[in-house]
Amino acid sequence: MTSTSARRHLLEPARQTPVIAEVDVLVLGGGPAGITAAAAAARAGCRVLLVERYGFLGGMGTAAGVTNFCGLHANVHGELTQVVHGLADDLLDRLRQLGGLNEPHALFGGKICAQAYDNAALKVAADALVLGHGVKLLLHAQAVGVQMRDTANIDALLVETRSGRGAIAAQVFIDASGDADLAAWSGAPFEKGPELMYPSTMFRVNGVDAARAGDAWNHFGALMAEAESKGRRFARRTPIIRPQKNPAEWRANVTQLSNADGSAVDGTDAWQLSAAEVDGRRQIVDFVGFLRECAPGFENAYLLEIAPQVGIRETRRIVGEFVLTEDHVLGCASFDDSIGVNGWPIEAHVQGDVVFRFTDVPQCRGYNQLPLRMIVPRVVDNLLVAGRCASMSHLGQSAARVSGACFAMGEAAGVTAALSRAYAWRPRQVPAPEVQRLLEAHGVWLGSDD
Repeated sequence: MTSTSARRHLLEPARQTPVIAEVDVLVLGGGPAGITAAAAAARAGCRVLLVERYGFLGGMGTAAGVTNFCGLHANVHGELTQVVHGLADDLLDRLRQLGGLNEPHALFGGKICAQAYDNAALKVAADALVLGHGVKLLLHAQAVGVQMRDTANIDALLVETRSGRGAIAAQVFIDASGDADLAAWSGAPFEKGPELMYPSTMFRVNGVDAARAGDAWNHFGALMAEAESKGRRFARRTPIIRPQKNPAEWRANVTQLSNADGSAVDGTDAWQLSAAEVDGRRQIVDFVGFLRECAPGFENAYLLEIAPQVGIRETRRIVGEFVLTEDHVLGCASFDDSIGVNGWPIEAHVQGDVVFRFTDVPQCRGYNQLPLRMIVPRVVDNLLVAGRCASMSHLGQSAARVSGACFAMGEAAGVTAALSRAYAWRPRQVPAPEVQRLLEAHGVWLGSDD
């Protein structure tokens, strides 16, 4: 390897790139935001192509082994209630039909809840959701750049596939890549750092004696502290370890990935990401040893699966027409242009720990609304950005990056893109009341003023 300062460059020969598809709406990224964005735009009659680098959909929910929906529910005046609906309900129903969805489980003494699912079931359910609405899929396609029509409009997304390099032309583009790749390539302003949320590598174990394990999730912290007193070291505190649909199978969110200087791994840096993949597996093997030695019911547990990739929480965040902040989350903010709600708390993955900060539940309504303006980037006119790379501050993103908010942002982006095409509006010109009318017609809850 050579250092960045000493790096040499090659001049590639000019080439003609074939246009392999022309569509109304192109969605980059098949995670929660991309799935609902594509389905919503196709539902409205648009020709939609969803481009995904893996051979399956689900984003971090499958590729990073999250296996747990956060943010579908909120603590509304003391009652744990599902607040994200619309296409999310369709996906949940498909998961139930496959037998791959747990009932919601309470966390943090009943302050909030989450809902576990089976990875394989989510892949199948996501396929059925988007294809059922007429979306066309291009899997195993790595986006590598854009061709601009002019300084404010994207003409085509450039991809590399097993068939070679190609360009996909569209009228409206939705960046649901998680890393704001499309936005960055097209010149939309974004932020990254200086602080980033620390990533984790997720894993699952099987062979757990559920009866002996009991409510082990309430005791792992104490067991880790005891093990530390005897010399064992962990990358972070606040372990999140819970059973899956099969009570002998448990998922674990316990690792933390950092660089040699202690900083968080940057998911847009290939060298850092490569080192993190290896370090994550090393941490997992060590933690499974701890479980077998120290956790009742885990004596015969074995490593079932390590996620295909590191779970990235934060990289680039666009600077859009509005920036959602920590204060909006903790203050349960309302917006006239609401496209849905977020009920998840601040979840800051800091060095060595995870710090949760909740709204004043049950004294408050327990959720903030998400404004349409947060998915509208500056500078680029035919682009929308949904998911964890939408317009949020570092700590605002720590809450609204989870799957519930991503489902909401994605469906709104798809509706906005379809309206843009139908009325020849630029996406930023689409009236919020029109978006809200269509979202509510399809079962989305926009929140209330109480």
